[in-house]
Amino acid sequence: MCLSRVGRTRDRAAYERLFRHFGPRIRSYMMKRASDAALAEELMQETMMMVWRKAELFDPQRGNASAWIFTVARNVRVDSIRKARRPEFDAEDPAFVPDAPAAPDESFEQEQSAKRMRDALSTLPEEQAELLRLSFFEDVSHSLIADRLGLPLGTVKSRIRAAFSRLRAALGEEK
Repeated sequence: MCLSRVGRTRDRAAYERLFRHFGPRIRSYMMKRASDAALAEELMQETMMMVWRKAELFDPQRGNASAWIFTVARNVRVDSIRKARRPEFDAEDPAFVPDAPAAPDESFEQEQSAKRMRDALSTLPEEQAELLRLSFFEDVSHSLIADRLGLPLGTVKSRIRAAFSRLRAALGEEK
């Protein structure tokens, strides 16, 4: 009866009677399961706040107030357990810390190296450049390249080797 009044009209006197009646019982229920007085008190307070906020959801046709309140208490306890098991966010975790920016000289060297490679690739015949793009930039296996282009596997491999030889020459490197 009190719970219905709390739900319909936010009757504070009815809620106070509910709190005085169910508060100690919920605390005892939580103590049996949590075995920590401070945690039991906190969970009881959280349960009673949830009862205040959700009292309008109580349907006397579906059950009695006591069963509803203890279901709320059980759900609060389960949520507390889940929350305790959830790992804490650690902002210092290496997975969340971005890499330090490259030093200016390293960035310059990388840009120069990439430019040299682009220039060297542009000297290759289109067919060889395409084979290198598929194999190394798109990570397509040699056998899939052979199937895709309708070439024998040995031909694909020998053309890739020839492309590497031309790249080495264009970059001024020897074997």
